[in-house]
Amino acid sequence: MHHGFQARKKHFLALAATLLAAAALPACGGDEDPQQAQAARAQPLELTLLHVNDHHSRLDAETVSLKLRNAAGTRESITTELGGFARVTAAMKELAAASPHVLKLHAGDALTGDLHFNLTEGKADAELMNTVCFDAFTLGNHEFDNGDAGLRKFVDFLHAGACKTPVLSANVRFAAASPMQGRVAPSVVLVRGGQKIGIVGLTIAGKTQNASRPDAGTVLGEELAAAQAEIDRLRAQGIDKIVLQTHLGYDADLALAPKLSGVDVIVGADSHTLLGPDVLKELGLTPAGPYPTQAADKDGKRVCIVQAWQYSHVVGELKVSFDARGDVTACSGTPHLLIGDSLRRGATEVDAADRAAMRADIGAARALRVTAPDAAAAALLAPYAQQKAAFGAQTVGEASAHLCLRRVPGTKLDPTRSSLGDACNKDAGVIAHGGDIQQIVAEAFLQSAREFFAADLSIQNGGGVRADIRQGPVTVKDVYTVLPFRNTLVQLNATGAEIKAALEDAVDAVVTLRNTGGYPYAGGLRFDVNLDAAKGSRLSNLQLRQADGGYQALDPARSYRVATTNFLADGGDYYATLATIKAPRRSDVGLDYAEALLKYFQRQPGQALARLPVADYSTQAFTDLP
Repeated sequence: MHHGFQARKKHFLALAATLLAAAALPACGGDEDPQQAQAARAQPLELTLLHVNDHHSRLDAETVSLKLRNAAGTRESITTELGGFARVTAAMKELAAASPHVLKLHAGDALTGDLHFNLTEGKADAELMNTVCFDAFTLGNHEFDNGDAGLRKFVDFLHAGACKTPVLSANVRFAAASPMQGRVAPSVVLVRGGQKIGIVGLTIAGKTQNASRPDAGTVLGEELAAAQAEIDRLRAQGIDKIVLQTHLGYDADLALAPKLSGVDVIVGADSHTLLGPDVLKELGLTPAGPYPTQAADKDGKRVCIVQAWQYSHVVGELKVSFDARGDVTACSGTPHLLIGDSLRRGATEVDAADRAAMRADIGAARALRVTAPDAAAAALLAPYAQQKAAFGAQTVGEASAHLCLRRVPGTKLDPTRSSLGDACNKDAGVIAHGGDIQQIVAEAFLQSAREFFAADLSIQNGGGVRADIRQGPVTVKDVYTVLPFRNTLVQLNATGAEIKAALEDAVDAVVTLRNTGGYPYAGGLRFDVNLDAAKGSRLSNLQLRQADGGYQALDPARSYRVATTNFLADGGDYYATLATIKAPRRSDVGLDYAEALLKYFQRQPGQALARLPVADYSTQAFTDLP
């Protein structure tokens, strides 16, 4: 009997070893044998990480204005195509073919932000992601916008093909009844060059819990503790190369690195941060730091931090050198801005001499990569693009100027948000008063709500507005890109004191948590903001617009009719005071919030949509962080 038990035990251990070896195989293929891992462990390794983040269902190519040097030697604004997921696929394939040991990573927020998501609930995103076949995908906060069931639908789409990309987050704990149970792992171990690399996922906790819609009981734990616990677990298995794939934001990554032990690389997301060389500034772009940004962990060891901007615009290529002990000895790389071959002044292609000079300028910049879309990915996207075009083509208005996107005024918390580059990011009015399009959305809510319940004011969070409006025709597609969520308008009867408290709640989260998405915009209400003041005293001089267009002080004791979204009324984005207002002081209007913006466009005289008068911007005076 003892002999039989030992035989069964030996068989079980052999089977377990086989299963563990299989689990270590690259999720999306690879030519490396995990059986070589032990022999190769004490060897240096050169690793290439190709990564994207925050593509937000923006699968189609867009346009960008770049300041390129012409034949006369001067820089001028030239228009070309930018990004599109078929270019991401092409760049990933070409760059991967040029390096022996490659990881392909997506750091989250694949969903929400374009009609592709509204029309397919993530199916188009998943199918295009599978043309890359990512080795790992970290959950972003917007993956939870349609609850756990919506996330499950997307993951099922993602796993319908052969790739079966691992979905990661070390700090998400799903409710017992969640349809996501068993579908997300804290980490995955991949093998490159015969060596094991641990990839640990991390999802921003407070923002996801308060600014998205995970199911009740689905909880996101504290990020630092979760990351360190998973790193320690992997290192206890002898895995000495750790990539932390985070959806936390660039500043949060910089703060996290020196608090951790054992992390080598952080591939980040969430803050839509463009990193890269200073030459990008000459091209009219606004990089927030170097690519990669180098830091040190708790033990003084090198950590390489990267992020790849937004919206299928950039593929990051990070080269990391590890020594035989698994420590990083060097890292370098390029954020490849994926552009088209066409170079236009307005609608006209530049002449041959200027084209040659500009192509030389593009080559010298290195970060600009002329990339033809991958044919198979483009063919896969085509029917989705046709469906989207048919729905979104209707023109609903005309913008007489760029309506710029910006969450927080000033220059410190949100300086690179706009897709229109310096035309918006450095606009003096935007810096002083915040986003033009956010302010128009708040005004649209107020006007639509007045048709239902004679609203006095509206409140909208800056992060709920997702895109600029470019000067020119405005279409249904533009409206649903600006407001991609499935929110409806709600009436709250709130006192002036409660209104101020709710705005203070949101601004406190901006200051203490860097939750820029909660920054408040209001229709019919204006105020001064001082981020350097004490909590509870950051807003002052609150004034309500009167019927004659003038303003009077908000009365703390008086009750006002407030129009806001059901998301904010439920306390989302840290508007905690609003969540305390229950029936009978709360009534769900049921009006789709994007429809409110559509109606606003259609109501404009002559369909001309301009920036609001400065006097009607909610942020009248702004004091930035010191």
